[in-house]
Amino acid sequence: MEVAFELALSARLEAATDWIVARQLGAAVETPGARVMDTVGIVPTDAVTDRAAVTSETIPPLAIEGEVGAGEAVPVTEALDCGPERAAAIAERAAELGFFERERRGGRTYVRQTARYPDWIDRLVGVENKPDLGRPGDLDFQLRFDVELALFDEVWLATESYVTGAHLNRIPDPVGVWRFDPETGERETIREASPLPVDEPGVELRAEEPLRTDVAIVDADAKARQRRRIAERAWGKGWRPESFPGCTRCSATEAGVPYCSFHDRPVAPSMDCGADCPGYEPGEEPAVDPDELRDERSHWVRDPSGVGREQAGLDQF
Repeated sequence: MEVAFELALSARLEAATDWIVARQLGAAVETPGARVMDTVGIVPTDAVTDRAAVTSETIPPLAIEGEVGAGEAVPVTEALDCGPERAAAIAERAAELGFFERERRGGRTYVRQTARYPDWIDRLVGVENKPDLGRPGDLDFQLRFDVELALFDEVWLATESYVTGAHLNRIPDPVGVWRFDPETGERETIREASPLPVDEPGVELRAEEPLRTDVAIVDADAKARQRRRIAERAWGKGWRPESFPGCTRCSATEAGVPYCSFHDRPVAPSMDCGADCPGYEPGEEPAVDPDELRDERSHWVRDPSGVGREQAGLDQF
């Protein structure tokens, strides 16, 4: 149910905002995988059109963070902060995407950016989805993790449950609360989110015991890098499922959310569908193009024109 809730909320956020929406993205810095944010919204600046012109996919983080500009080409092994083999692979991928141009000089590979990386990220919004507050799981730890680290400008809790004062008292004060109905798409703000100090150092919670909490201090520069990485991952990933079940009872909503007529609700294909479902009837997959829908409904561009001055220098390889 939670993934289906997530899909319905993502569709609503895409329709109601100008955000770039994605699901299930890493939201820790020092310990990768320690926190995954259910839904992420990237609030763009006007420069999002410049970002869209480069590629529809995620640009490798080290290609953005390296000592590479749009001016004089530099040796790839000096430009990227990693080993030679990995640097070569990253440069090749960045060139495939049209973000780098490559050339050979004296047996060495040199790279430059085809255009300066645009300042297209205004704010990051994180949403933790808990449709049923009667089954909170690790909700308290997750939300405290988000508030203490302050990687997102705002953090929200989205639920289908009726929200009581007791619920609000157990949720960190800066966290906003939405009550969301996945059937109707109605989203009610129960409590506004407060801005978090994203430009300051944060505290990443690692583990908790009754009398001890292990933490890591994360400086502002590391947070800024991770925020950009989250935004890039969101750009390349999006939120719609890549495939739909081949079942006569499954259709796609106008927004591209899988909907089951047997259960009469949105469904998560990877979890709710298949031969084990009592309503399963083999059939054709719904005719839906997730990329086309995303192109129509957001700033993301499916087939950008690109910004390379030449075919990323690939004629020299």
